[in-house]
Formats: sequence, C-alpha cells, structure tokens
Amino acid sequence: MPPVGGPRGMGYLTEEEKKNRPKVTKKLLKRIFSYLKPYWKQMMLVLLAIIISSVLNLLPSVLTGKIIDEGLIGRSLNKLIFFIVMSLAVTLAANLIGVLESYMNTWIAQHITYDMRNKMYAHLQKMSQRFFTTNNQGDIITRMTSDISGVQQIITNTLTSILSNSITLIVAMIVMFRQNWVLAIVGILVVPLFAIPTRSAGKTRWSITKESQACSDEINGILNETMSVSGQLLVKLFGMEKTEYEKYEKVNHKMIKLNIREGMAGRWFRVALTTFSSIGPMLIYLAGGILMMRFDSDLTVGDITVLVALLGKMYGPVNQLLNIQVDWIRSMAMFTRIFEYFDMPAEIENAPDAIIPEGEPKGEVEFRNVGFYYDKERQILDDITFKLDSGKCIAVVGPSGSGKSTLVNLIPRLYDVTAGSVLFDGTDVRKLDLSYLREHIGIVSQETYLFNGTIRENLLYAKPNATEEELVEACKQANIYEFIEKQEKGLDTVVGNRGLKLSGGEKQRISIARVLLKDPALMIFDEATSALDSISEQKIQDAIEPLISSRTSILIAHRLSTILAADEILVIKDGIISERGTHIDLVNRGGVYSELYKTQFSKAENTASNFDYTEGED
Repeated sequence: MPPVGGPRGMGYLTEEEKKNRPKVTKKLLKRIFSYLKPYWKQMMLVLLAIIISSVLNLLPSVLTGKIIDEGLIGRSLNKLIFFIVMSLAVTLAANLIGVLESYMNTWIAQHITYDMRNKMYAHLQKMSQRFFTTNNQGDIITRMTSDISGVQQIITNTLTSILSNSITLIVAMIVMFRQNWVLAIVGILVVPLFAIPTRSAGKTRWSITKESQACSDEINGILNETMSVSGQLLVKLFGMEKTEYEKYEKVNHKMIKLNIREGMAGRWFRVALTTFSSIGPMLIYLAGGILMMRFDSDLTVGDITVLVALLGKMYGPVNQLLNIQVDWIRSMAMFTRIFEYFDMPAEIENAPDAIIPEGEPKGEVEFRNVGFYYDKERQILDDITFKLDSGKCIAVVGPSGSGKSTLVNLIPRLYDVTAGSVLFDGTDVRKLDLSYLREHIGIVSQETYLFNGTIRENLLYAKPNATEEELVEACKQANIYEFIEKQEKGLDTVVGNRGLKLSGGEKQRISIARVLLKDPALMIFDEATSALDSISEQKIQDAIEPLISSRTSILIAHRLSTILAADEILVIKDGIISERGTHIDLVNRGGVYSELYKTQFSKAENTASNFDYTEGED
C-alpha cells in the first residue's frame, strides 16, 4: 500500500506554482545534468543497485507461488524449507542493496548540494552592495538554504523514484504476463482505478493542509512579534500580555481543530484505500478460479497467489508515477530559481590585469566628473569632482538622501561609478586589485555590526593574527579600553547578537578599534556619531580627532563638532557639490551649508565654542 503523504505527496500544485510553471527546455535539462556529470560513475552504480533491488524485491512474490505449489500442496518439506530460506535470503539481499543505493544516493546528493552551495556563496560574495540593498534578504537566504537543499530531495527522491518505480512496474508486468496473460490483463486494468480514492481524498487533505499552513504562519507571526526582545518589551510596557495571550490562544485552538480534521481525513482515506485495494486481488482470485476450474487445468493456486502479490507490488509505483508530474514541475522550478541567481552578473569584479601597487599607499582620493545612479530614471550623483591629498581631511555634509554615503561607497567599490572615475593614489579604483583596495580603506559606518561573539573575536575579524599588544593599542586609540578593562572578562566579554549587550557608543568605539587594526591609509567615518547621545559622541569625538589629524580621512557628519576639524567641507545637495570651502566661508556665504548650520548644527554651538572657528572673520 502506498504511503499517505502531505500536500507534496498528494501531488497538487498551488495556484502560484501553476501560474509560474517553468518552461522545461533542452538547455535547462542539460544544465541540470551538468551537476550530475562529475558523479556519473556513482550514478551508474545507483542505477545498477536500483535495477537489482527492484528485481530482488519482486522475487519473494514469485517464490511464494513455489512455496504454495511445490512445498505445501506438493507436500515437500525440503522444497518448503528451501524456498522459504531463499525468499528470506533474497529479501535480505534486496534490503542490503537498498542500503547501498540509499547511501550512494545521499552521497551524490550531498556532494552536488555542497558544490552548488559553494558556488552560490562565492557568486553572492562577488555581488555589489546594490544586489543586497535591492533584493529581499529572506529571498537570498532561501536560495542558499531551502532551494539548494531541495536539490538533494530531487536527487534522492524524485529521480530515484522515477527509476525504481518504472523498473518495478516493468519487471512486475513481465513476470505477470509470463505467469498468465489473462490474469495479468485483469490485474493491470484494475491498477489505474486505485488512484481514484487517492486523488479524491488528496484534494480534501490538500485543502485542509493549506488552511493549516496559513494558521501556522499566523502563529509564527505572533511568536516572532511578541517573543523577540523588542516585541516582548513593547507588550510589557503597554500591558498587552492578556490581549496577546488571547490572540495566541484563539489561533492555537483553530490549529488544533484543523489538525484533527486532517488526521480524520487521513483515517477515512486509509479506510477507503484498504477497501478499494482489495478489489484487484478479489478479481484475480475470481478470474483465476474460473480459469483453473473451467478452462486451464495447468493454472495453480501458487500462480494465482504470485499474480495477487505482484499486483500489490504495483499499487505504490503506479500511484507515485501518477503524481510524479507535480514533483517534476516543482523540481524544475527550484532549479530555475537557483539558476536565476547564478545568472546574475557580478557588477564588481577584479580586472583581468588588476594592479597591486608597490610601496606604502598614501590614501589620496580623487573624484573626476563622477556620476552614479541605482535607477537610470533617478540620478544620485552628478559630475562630482574633488581631490583629497594625503594626510588631509574632507568633510561631506548635506540633507538626508543627498548621496553622501553613496559617494564614499564608490571608493572601496561597494558600487561602481556609472560615469567618470574614482582614483586611489592616482589609479582608477576599477584597475586596482579589489583586495588591495579594500585592505587600505577603513570605514566606520553609522550602523555598527558586531558578530555574536566576544570583543576579541570581533576585533580579530579585521586582523586575525593581531597580537594582544595591537588589540590593546587599537582599543586605547578608539577610547574604549577603559570600558573593556572594567569588564570581568575583558576582551573576552560576549557582546551579544548584533552587539545588543553594549550601548551604541560602546559598539561604535569597538568598530573604530576594529578598523584601526587594519591600519588603513584612508579612514572614512560615515555619520559615526549621528545616533548617539552627547556623552557617547564626545568619547567617539575624542577618539576620532587624533586619527584625522594623523591620516587621510573623510567625514560624513551632521554634528558641528565633527566637521570643524576638516580641512575642507563639501556640501552635497541633489547629487551635486553645491558648495565647498571652510566652515567660516560656508557659514558666511548664506547658502545650503548656512541653512544646515542654522537648522541642524545650532544646538551644537556650545560644544563648538571650544573651537576657535571665528578666527579670520576680521
């Protein structure tokens, strides 16, 4: 009797699957089988094992006839024992070969998914920042995990199911016709009817399963929202524990009712299936009895028993092959989704003759008529031209969305310019070796990302072979060592998921220390203090000021105290440099910078009073 499966086993496509059914072409199939090609020897071994196993699995049915005719009816104890032992030996051999086939299948599937995951990961690593900002993160992870894992199921289940079921059917039909062609026809005519209760009950279970899935999604949504750190805090602060419990209880009760319905649908299905599957054997017994008593004296009880046993062996393969189209479509859709990602061009790649300059880099940056857009209909940067000399500092300011962060992201080639060129130490960054370029550029961003590990592990990400002295020195320069010393475990203090155990200022200073370990020629601070309180900002300011005085640096900032130390200020508005100059020049000019100063920087005047920025007004 065939197994009772879930929605996949029932063989039904969702409306979305029907709508997005992939077009199966020769090119697609060739590409799929290219992943099997390196393992063709193992595949041949699997095929041989399937053939032998399928034949051996049918032999006990044939031997049953011998046991009845020659052993029981013939009253031969020797033959009875011989055929019983032989039947057991064949069954054992079939199972052992089945284990080998299963192992080889799994081995091949695991190695193919291993190859695909490695290839996908390497490919995604080459994608530009644009790819990760425009594509859904969940979709990217699904391609890497669920879709590629699904390939394993295709190889271990779909392909082997087609082979083993087809071989079982062919061998069973040959043996049945050799036994008695009349009874073979009777049995074969009944087999397709077996699918009727399966598909009828399947539709009911499929409908219930879809409802269960929707209910499960609702439960997961409630759990994700209320069991997260932020969600649980919100529930407590607004006293919504009872309300959320009632919501969860209601949907949980709905899920229980659906599970009971699904379980009973399966029970009634098995009752119908058991009843219906007995019709075939009864018809063979009836037809066999009539033939044996009236027409064919050579037909034996053993022959009829063999045909009944073989008919039972055909039920499962027929049902699975009837539903194989659904698995096939889903398999093709899965490969299509994977190949869509593989076919996405990597925007940022090393030039074939990438340059690795000799000597120490200076960190000089020059923008020559740079233009950039994410979408051709919306220009982000237009005709940006400036030069940053070694040891100097430039501040970039402007309204939100003006393109400040995009501008600095072009330097390490997180994106490539769409017009003009960006030079690093006089060489177009597109001609430089990517590893060399990024090794000598350090960026401290507004949104600090720390791994769920220790402070030490997060720092060593920048320089795995850093000594204890180097770690301490970097932390001191970042003005975070005093905090670390106070921790019970020092550098081995766990920071938590995304650094949640630390304050924003502490995370930011660890981020600065991490960048300092790289000892980059160019330091970029991308609004490193905009989301912090004044105390945290001052500590980070104290860390930044010595750095920008000793190295080439670019500051993107909203805070007055940060940009006052810059040698030059660039004002970006609507994607262009609308103004440039020193703080005093720009304030006195009464343009965009002056407006930003009045609206955003006026609160920082008290902080700025420590700086003599009125010098030269006379």
